Amino acid sequence: MIAPVLPFGGVAGWNFLSRTIETQKEVVTASPSTQRDLAYFRERIGSVESAQDLVEDFTLMKVALGAFGLQDDQANRFFIGRVLEEGTFDRGSLANRLSDPRYKALSDAFGFGDLGGPWTSLPGFADRIVSAYRDQTFEVAVGKVDSDMRLALGMSREIDRIVDSFDSDDARWFGVIGAPPVRAVFEKALGLPESFAGLDIDRQLSIFRARSEDVFGVSEVSDFASPETRDALRDRFLLMSELSGGGPRSATAPIISLFSGSAGAASILQVLYSR
Repeated sequence: MIAPVLPFGGVAGWNFLSRTIETQKEVVTASPSTQRDLAYFRERIGSVESAQDLVEDFTLMKVALGAFGLQDDQANRFFIGRVLEEGTFDRGSLANRLSDPRYKALSDAFGFGDLGGPWTSLPGFADRIVSAYRDQTFEVAVGKVDSDMRLALGMSREIDRIVDSFDSDDARWFGVIGAPPVRAVFEKALGLPESFAGLDIDRQLSIFRARSEDVFGVSEVSDFASPETRDALRDRFLLMSELSGGGPRSATAPIISLFSGSAGAASILQVLYSR
């Protein structure tokens, strides 16, 4: 896979990535293996009628999980099967009991356990999953160059999932605590130490709320639905990342790669500057 171009980290790196993201995503996700997987998914997903059908097909499972950032669960077929089979209509279903909202989003999207589902043969279904998979694949590629930039890319989506998935303010903060990507953003932006994760969960909730009020002037996760507050969270996260030595890894940073003859970075730059 071609590495994305990230000449620098922090807010400046974010601004560069924001301006070039669509072109970069197009190039990075154009690999033959990715295109084969997506073509296979488009061809087969409409005939999938059960969670069992999905989890028994390696490529379908790969695309489905990858679209929700759950690619590390590829081997957990029984667990994912339960998440999908039980759906989200029943408040006691597994997806609704898990603190990480990505599982609920996965189950919602496929609808195997819900009234009227599954949604796999509906018009536009394959396109939505393929689009989400491309986004996540690009984020993974970004993460190999700058792990904090990957978190910044997915932050808005993950906050929206949490706000939509939980009804109460406390539950939404517990959703942050249970979702590793967005939790990492909040922890770094709020200057919380690594030892913070070892505290009692109710104590973590109290500190998250108090520190958010001190730093951003808001105390609830739903407050970050505001574009201004969300931008402030991302900018502070990236600033704290820079201060702690984060940014593009020297071994894969595109500017360095160009001088060592990296065709990948050069090809992206060629596309960027030809438009």
